[in-house]
Amino acid sequence: MQIIIIEDEPLAAKRLQKLFLEIEKDAEVTALLDSVKRTVEWLSINPAPDLMLMDIQLSDGLCFDIFSATSIQTPVIFTTAYDEFALKAFKVNSVDYLLKPIDKNELEKAISKFKTQSGIKSSGISPAQMNNVIELLTRQHQQYKTRFLVKLGERLEPVSVNDIHYFFAEEKLTFLATQQGRKYVIEPSLDELEPQLDPLQFFRLNRQYIASFHAIGNIFSHLNGKLKVQVKGLSKEDLYVSRERAPEFKKWLDR
Repeated sequence: MQIIIIEDEPLAAKRLQKLFLEIEKDAEVTALLDSVKRTVEWLSINPAPDLMLMDIQLSDGLCFDIFSATSIQTPVIFTTAYDEFALKAFKVNSVDYLLKPIDKNELEKAISKFKTQSGIKSSGISPAQMNNVIELLTRQHQQYKTRFLVKLGERLEPVSVNDIHYFFAEEKLTFLATQQGRKYVIEPSLDELEPQLDPLQFFRLNRQYIASFHAIGNIFSHLNGKLKVQVKGLSKEDLYVSRERAPEFKKWLDR
């Protein structure tokens, strides 16, 4: 088995090489590459390896730039320091991964999976799979709002998103409501606000409300597949999630 390792940290690359050769004693590491540019150049003049171990963040960009610059028909095991949500993207799209620091047992499992499911002559990663991975990783690492600056008379006060229970729209104004029961007017509309909020923490229940995960209370099945949701701080009002959005809402709660 011939492999190449694409990793911009020399010590990490050497360690990964050592671990791999301990597991696959007959394998040959044909190249240690540390950048997008060097990898593209190497692939353009050398036969494709049987397997590539590829770090996501390289010295001159993301490894996904390699896929944009050249056609890759080789199976890839990604090495990454990305968190659990991003790793789910790899699982869903049938792309294998290893979470840094690399564990020998996990590497052995990944190699075994490669041999069993893909085989040496695998067709590699499809463009659709790679596009889905890139989209989910980009979404995960977008910079979301961490606080809002609200006005109290002549005074300005920052409010952390961790203290916010929900946002709501009323009479053409947008409000945020805190865990302490305070409400403040903010400038953006809910439509403008939604992409600024971490989708792991906030969910758009309907046209009038965006709620944080910690504000969700009891949930009941309702007519026609809708869900009735009780939001903390809104004891006198039940909110409804439409039948169309109910599956997405359940999935959001069950992460």
